[in-house]
Amino acid sequence: MHSTKQNLIFAPSFKILSLMNIENAKSQLRKGMLEFCVLLLIKGRPAYTNDIIAKLKAANLIVVEGTLYPLLTRLKKEGLLSYEWQESTQGPPRKYYSLTPEGAAFLQELDAAWKDIAHAVNVLQQEGEIPCAEN
Repeated sequence: MHSTKQNLIFAPSFKILSLMNIENAKSQLRKGMLEFCVLLLIKGRPAYTNDIIAKLKAANLIVVEGTLYPLLTRLKKEGLLSYEWQESTQGPPRKYYSLTPEGAAFLQELDAAWKDIAHAVNVLQQEGEIPCAEN
């Protein structure tokens, strides 16, 4: 009886921990992909921060300005992005980000890495369980 009571107490807390762990894992995956996704969005044409956020939200990669601005600043400092101010009809001038040639080359490398990773994950998903090596 004592172990049953412990299991009843443990099971709900384990479920809560599992949900917290999956949310943490999902958050870490999104953070890891964010730089690549932002560069993809900027690749085609200069982009304004609010447009980047809207596109990321539309793709279910929820991002807030507090996450995006430090990333854009870091990418700018690393020479991967540049920006220019453009006048706006809806208020003050806006900062539009563009890829530098270094940023375009970096994006190509990230794209190749993404394809390799996606392929590896797809292979593993299709194989199901991986047989253990025999001793």
